Amino acid sequence: MSLTFLLGGARSGKSTLATELASSSGGRVTVIATGEARDEEMAARIAAHRAERPAEWGTVEEPLELAAALAAVPAESAVIVDCLSLWVANLIERGDDDGDVEALSARVADVARKRTPPTIVVSNEVGLGIVPASPLGRRYRDVLGRVNAQWAAVADEAALVVAGRKLRLQ
Repeated sequence: MSLTFLLGGARSGKSTLATELASSSGGRVTVIATGEARDEEMAARIAAHRAERPAEWGTVEEPLELAAALAAVPAESAVIVDCLSLWVANLIERGDDDGDVEALSARVADVARKRTPPTIVVSNEVGLGIVPASPLGRRYRDVLGRVNAQWAAVADEAALVVAGRKLRLQ
């Protein structure tokens, strides 16, 4: 089992590091992308991420059913999940309550933890900045913070990524 959890701010280098780690696995790689191209800016961000990855890698676009997407990846394939922060936002947008999001996250983390090939999971740390002005923003920050803590607790390696550098979390 090899679960790596990469946490950091926006544009901190998490996805680039995840790509490097998956490349070093030496085998097949599947990326599970949780974002959706709902506008031109997001479409450009998704295109930039795709361009950063080798063309032979598989991609599964799944904004909600992360456990099913993980279970469907070939057993020998390394996986990058990019990212939990969009997945949590999608679940909240769907209407899931906080407890349901956290329970689902725990189940998905268990699926990821039980995989044998490397599984690299990316998430944003959103709790280091100012307190969000809206109740929804504060709810999102709090739920994502608890989800991130769940994943860091079960990961074989957890790291904070800052300016492209990996700082191991103990």
